Amino acid sequence: MNISISSPVGASRSSSRRSSLRLGAIAAALIGLAGCTVGPDYVRPDVKTNTDYTSRSLLQARDATRAAPALDTWWNGFDDPELARIISRVMAQNLDLAAAMARVDQARAAAREAGAQLAPQGSLDGQVVQQHQSTKGPLGEIASQFPGYKRTQTLETLGVGASWEIDVAGGLHRGAEAADDEAQAAEAAQDGVRVSVAAEAADSYFQVRGAQERIRLAQQQIDTESQLLELVKVRLAGGLATSREVAQAQALVLQAKTTLPPLRTALQQQLNRLDVLMGAAPGTYAAELKDSPQTFTVPVIGTDGGPDMLLRRRPDVIAAERRLAASNARIGVATAEYYPKVSLGALLGAESLSSGSLFSSQAFQPQAVLGLHWRLFDFGRVDAEVAQAKGANAEALAQYRQSMLRATEDVENAIVSLAELETQHRDLEAEVQAHVQARDAAQDAYKGGAVSLIEVLDEDRQLLNARDELARVHADDARAAVATFRALGGGWSGSTIDAKAVAAR
Repeated sequence: MNISISSPVGASRSSSRRSSLRLGAIAAALIGLAGCTVGPDYVRPDVKTNTDYTSRSLLQARDATRAAPALDTWWNGFDDPELARIISRVMAQNLDLAAAMARVDQARAAAREAGAQLAPQGSLDGQVVQQHQSTKGPLGEIASQFPGYKRTQTLETLGVGASWEIDVAGGLHRGAEAADDEAQAAEAAQDGVRVSVAAEAADSYFQVRGAQERIRLAQQQIDTESQLLELVKVRLAGGLATSREVAQAQALVLQAKTTLPPLRTALQQQLNRLDVLMGAAPGTYAAELKDSPQTFTVPVIGTDGGPDMLLRRRPDVIAAERRLAASNARIGVATAEYYPKVSLGALLGAESLSSGSLFSSQAFQPQAVLGLHWRLFDFGRVDAEVAQAKGANAEALAQYRQSMLRATEDVENAIVSLAELETQHRDLEAEVQAHVQARDAAQDAYKGGAVSLIEVLDEDRQLLNARDELARVHADDARAAVATFRALGGGWSGSTIDAKAVAAR
């Protein structure tokens, strides 16, 4: 149902005054009704969490004398200037982060637009129309019979208008609330991208360092096995070795060499990945990492606050909670369709066929409008819209709770991985030392003729495997620490969006 009431100036003064009074009274009554806001007020749901991580005890054996780095800048805890420089470039140049910032700008603009719907709207229109009227048309044929008729006419119009939709049921307020919540969700998603790209860059960096160390060890082993091969050849020339022993030594050298191509491939791929994360073409910064020393140490990681901290720290959890708040506000938007929509409008205009008389009192024609729109016979569709909004809210609630469960799972998995890798790292260090001693003893015994070359070659093979595994686990240990920092929501300050989210709850 649409109703519009207008009050043109063409009526008498008393009639115009009565109409204005009626319009004013109706408007005052509607404005008084506009204080109510339909729909449920948002209350942040209570998500039950454990008091602590079940795997936290696995980290208690770590060095307690070192302090854990701040989650905001966890990468500084590795004491690696090269890593800090890479993360700094990623934060400044990463294109995924730039796209996320652009999405935040869009969401903020949408929130401002929704808020502007609550304010009166104004417009200015002007027009000059010149026409040569047909004398065969209905108007021209009649008008041409009167004296002084002119076929060429100029119509000048000027109008200043204003309109205001009175938010009787609070639907516009709920819409603005939903848009603001979505903007906060976009900000949290941007922080999530910041966390992700920092962690991805650090992960690639440690894969680079792991590949470099494994290549260095493989080359060192190749050199050692080549020296052994030369020794066997000398012994063969002196009649102290056999051709079979020479072939075995050559096979060991070739075996060590076969480990290089896949390592070089992985190294180049991760260097390319780092360049892309830094917003540059592959090969831009690769040279900087080729000769820089490896100085990183795996830092201590604090888990104070337990799983409950993830509600304030994990950007994906915060974003899910803000989307839940937005879906709650949209229930009010849908419910507001049960109520009439009322708008007030006014126009101050002038219209004239005589050039130069547009601003005269005779050309002045103001108008006031009171509009009413009510979906009175459409409540079936409104019921469906409200049900749909409630269903979307239930879905958002499930997604919020699921995001919290996944966040806790990420932390638990990361802690287990980190603790077990560090245990493996300590065992491998001891294993390497044992293999070094066994290999040196075997080589000395071989030179004295006490053992065969087979035993020396077997010790070399085991030492190569142990050193390679140690280098891999050392890099994986650092990567597990990065994954733990990422799971805890590290990599952003947590000041702006967290304050907004808490204030909105």
